Amino acid sequence: MIANYGYMDGSGEYYITIDTDKCAECEGKMCIAACPKGLFVPIEDDYGEDVVEIDSGKVKELKYQCMDCKPTEKPPLPCISACTPGALKHSW
Repeated sequence: MIANYGYMDGSGEYYITIDTDKCAECEGKMCIAACPKGLFVPIEDDYGEDVVEIDSGKVKELKYQCMDCKPTEKPPLPCISACTPGALKHSW
Protein backbone atom coordinates (compact mmCIF):
# COMPACT_ATOMS: atom_id res chain seq x y z
CA MET A 1 0.00 0.00 0.00
CA ILE A 2 1.19 3.52 -0.73
CA ALA A 3 0.73 5.99 2.15
CA ASN A 4 1.09 9.72 1.53
CA TYR A 5 1.75 12.14 4.36
CA GLY A 6 1.85 15.87 3.82
CA TYR A 7 0.07 18.82 2.32
CA MET A 8 -0.11 21.31 -0.52
CA ASP A 9 -0.04 25.07 -0.07
CA GLY A 10 0.65 28.14 -2.21
CA SER A 11 4.38 27.39 -2.27
CA GLY A 12 4.18 23.76 -3.41
CA GLU A 13 3.43 20.17 -2.53
CA TYR A 14 5.16 18.65 0.47
CA TYR A 15 4.59 14.91 0.73
CA ILE A 16 6.52 11.96 2.01
CA THR A 17 5.33 8.74 0.43
CA ILE A 18 5.88 5.39 2.14
CA ASP A 19 5.44 2.12 0.28
CA THR A 20 4.32 0.04 3.25
CA ASP A 21 4.87 -3.26 1.43
CA LYS A 22 8.55 -2.40 1.03
CA CYS A 23 8.71 -0.87 4.51
CA ALA A 24 7.42 -4.10 6.06
CA GLU A 25 10.40 -5.94 4.53
CA CYS A 26 12.86 -3.74 6.45
CA GLU A 27 13.92 -5.25 9.74
CA GLY A 28 15.86 -2.33 11.18
CA LYS A 29 13.58 0.62 10.29
CA MET A 30 16.77 2.69 10.05
CA CYS A 31 14.83 5.72 8.77
CA ILE A 32 13.65 6.29 12.35
CA ALA A 33 17.20 6.79 13.65
CA ALA A 34 18.35 8.61 10.50
CA CYS A 35 15.79 11.42 10.74
CA PRO A 36 17.15 14.20 12.97
CA LYS A 37 13.64 15.61 13.44
CA GLY A 38 12.04 12.34 14.55
CA LEU A 39 9.43 12.35 11.78
CA PHE A 40 9.15 8.57 11.47
CA VAL A 41 7.34 6.53 14.09
CA PRO A 42 6.85 2.76 14.13
CA ILE A 43 3.33 1.35 13.90
CA GLU A 44 1.61 -1.93 13.15
CA ASP A 45 -0.51 -1.58 10.02
CA ASP A 46 -3.95 -3.08 9.40
CA TYR A 47 -2.32 -6.30 8.18
CA GLY A 48 -0.18 -6.84 11.28
CA GLU A 49 3.03 -5.66 9.58
CA ASP A 50 5.55 -3.44 11.34
CA VAL A 51 5.95 -0.25 9.27
CA VAL A 52 6.60 3.43 9.84
CA GLU A 53 4.41 6.48 9.43
CA ILE A 54 4.97 10.20 9.81
CA ASP A 55 4.34 11.58 13.29
CA SER A 56 0.82 13.02 13.04
CA GLY A 57 1.83 16.16 14.93
CA LYS A 58 4.48 16.97 12.32
CA VAL A 59 2.67 16.23 9.04
CA LYS A 60 1.54 19.83 8.50
CA GLU A 61 5.12 21.03 9.09
CA LEU A 62 7.01 18.77 6.64
CA LYS A 63 8.33 21.69 4.58
CA TYR A 64 9.99 23.10 7.68
CA GLN A 65 10.84 19.82 9.41
CA CYS A 66 12.78 18.56 6.37
CA MET A 67 14.43 21.90 5.56
CA ASP A 68 17.75 21.14 7.29
CA CYS A 69 18.21 17.93 5.28
CA LYS A 70 17.24 19.48 1.92
CA PRO A 71 20.04 21.86 0.93
CA THR A 72 20.14 23.27 -2.58
CA GLU A 73 22.64 20.71 -3.91
CA LYS A 74 20.20 17.91 -2.96
CA PRO A 75 22.42 15.05 -1.79
CA PRO A 76 20.65 11.87 -0.78
CA LEU A 77 18.55 12.64 2.28
CA PRO A 78 19.42 10.74 5.49
CA CYS A 79 16.05 8.98 5.60
CA ILE A 80 16.24 8.00 1.91
CA SER A 81 19.81 6.73 2.31
CA ALA A 82 18.87 4.71 5.40
CA CYS A 83 15.84 3.12 3.72
CA THR A 84 17.41 0.03 2.18
CA PRO A 85 14.17 -1.33 0.67
CA GLY A 86 13.55 1.99 -1.11
CA ALA A 87 10.18 2.59 0.51
CA LEU A 88 10.52 6.37 0.98
CA LYS A 89 10.05 9.25 -1.47
CA HIS A 90 9.80 13.01 -1.05
CA SER A 91 7.68 15.04 -3.47
CA TRP A 92 9.82 18.17 -3.38
